Amino acid sequence: MKIAIINGPNLNLLGQRQPEIYGNEGFEGYFNSLQKAYSNVELEYFQSNNEGDLVDAVHTFAKSCAGIVLNAAAYTHTSIAIADAVAAVKTPVIEVHISNVHAREAFRHHSYISPYAAGVIAGFGLDGYRLAIEGLLKKN
Repeated sequence: MKIAIINGPNLNLLGQRQPEIYGNEGFEGYFNSLQKAYSNVELEYFQSNNEGDLVDAVHTFAKSCAGIVLNAAAYTHTSIAIADAVAAVKTPVIEVHISNVHAREAFRHHSYISPYAAGVIAGFGLDGYRLAIEGLLKKN
């Protein structure tokens, strides 16, 4: 089984950016721990700060993966293009947010992606990615 994790803008700065919200751990180290914990699953990882690259990644990974874990970051609240990409694919997509977006600024309360996602996980820190993988494993 193959699962892709797609991260959006500024998530390349995890461990450095606002650690009081996003924690102190960088994503690469966390991804390595996921690979060890799920050695029976082929995990792919992609990160971009560009909206079109994220749309392309959803399209590409939907062809080769059993599921996608998507943290579109700020694009969650602004991108109809990414929402349309998620709606267009049959591959289940789990929307993940490291912070509890509903306890933050009002503009973060709306997601264009949620109506098309198989599930949404928010507020569990980086562990949300593990929870999303578990959810995808149960779906398949």
